[in-house]
Amino acid sequence: MNTNLSFRPVRDDDLPAICTFAHTPEELYFLAPRARFPLDVDQLATSIAQRSDSSVVCRGDQVLAFANIYKREQGACYVGNVAVAPQARRQGVARFLMQQMARLASEHHAASEMRVSCFNSNAAGLLLYSRLGYTPFALEERLDQRQQPIVLIHLRLPLAD
Repeated sequence: MNTNLSFRPVRDDDLPAICTFAHTPEELYFLAPRARFPLDVDQLATSIAQRSDSSVVCRGDQVLAFANIYKREQGACYVGNVAVAPQARRQGVARFLMQQMARLASEHHAASEMRVSCFNSNAAGLLLYSRLGYTPFALEERLDQRQQPIVLIHLRLPLAD
């Protein structure tokens, strides 16, 4: 199904498309909690500059998904800014993205574990990570964009040697 998908480093001309992935303030909060809605190229470029391995999944010339690594420590790579274009959701694109990010973390950073964080109200994200084998290991209380309590669930996936 995903043989026509490709994975590559993000380019500047990809940023406008990525900015369209979050259609609501809540979706943007899941993608980048500190960002202001709507996401714009300047905010995205600033985030990318503070992270490593920013990458996209494409079908042909169309950018369908985005993620990066925001921290590396003790053999673990932390993947963030995970986003999939609305028209590409529920088609295996996120699975492909996360598999490629795991491969990148293993091959380029000798990571033995991938970590990702997901808010409790992001059911689609939690279901995806569960299907991929991620398991929760910590909870963190936060305040959402309306200053209401929300839980950030930290998940991990051991990587094969």
